[in-house]
Amino acid sequence: MSAGTVGAAVRRLTARFAAAELDTPRLDAELLVAHAIGADRARLFLSPDRPLTDAQAAAVEALERGRAEVRASVAHLTGVRGFRHLDLHVDSRVLIPRPETELLVEVGLELPRGAIVVDVGTGSGAVALALADERPDLELHATDVSRDALDVARANAARLGLHVAFHEGDLLADAVPADRGGRPLAVLSNPPYVPETDRATLAPEVRDHDPHLALFGGPDGLDVVRRLLPAARAAEADLVALEIGRGQAPATEALARQAGFAATETRDDLAGIGRVVVARAAVGKAA
Repeated sequence: MSAGTVGAAVRRLTARFAAAELDTPRLDAELLVAHAIGADRARLFLSPDRPLTDAQAAAVEALERGRAEVRASVAHLTGVRGFRHLDLHVDSRVLIPRPETELLVEVGLELPRGAIVVDVGTGSGAVALALADERPDLELHATDVSRDALDVARANAARLGLHVAFHEGDLLADAVPADRGGRPLAVLSNPPYVPETDRATLAPEVRDHDPHLALFGGPDGLDVVRRLLPAARAAEADLVALEIGRGQAPATEALARQAGFAATETRDDLAGIGRVVVARAAVGKAA
């Protein structure tokens, strides 16, 4: 009995995912079939009549069940997530990087040459590694309370050949150099910011597969933000940029001012949601 073709597999998965009301059924189908046959998506369009081997057909079926029934994300199923210009290896030990987190990288790209950057709660290393790739002049540090997450980040750094100094610990840990040599310090972070009361409303791809340590930030989602802003100010950070959730920008800006930062702004993501709050120690400074 034939195991079917690449094109037929894509069509079947697309229909299954659409019936399951997934957001991007065709894209998910293409990515998973491509992963099962060990090729990129372009191969699907060039060779739709290519027959699947029995092993490939079995792999497609397992991925189909994982996406439609278990509701694992494509990144969790394939173990890879694209972020900026990098392909990061990811698994259940880390939060899957989201496109909106690229706003933090954009803030980092604006920093003066030679600035020191601490990526707090680095997870897979996405922000720090993207900056290491695009701004090798920066001195990059990354912290996380999770040793498992740091294992993933370090493995990504080694595989990509990018240099970031990783530190295990809370908030800034021991990441800020004792002697900055007059260089500006920027703290970037995608902290846990989902309110505990929103747990039931999260998509199962997030709620059931991302680490809760990286998701939930207390009753209003701002527990870590409340601690990080004063810690960054005490470390004499020139700039702090925090990814936050819908509706949290006004409270986050207020917390930044309470911590002693002189100027704040909120940057919207592509959906028009206030997604990143930037706080500066002095008005008009580049960092």
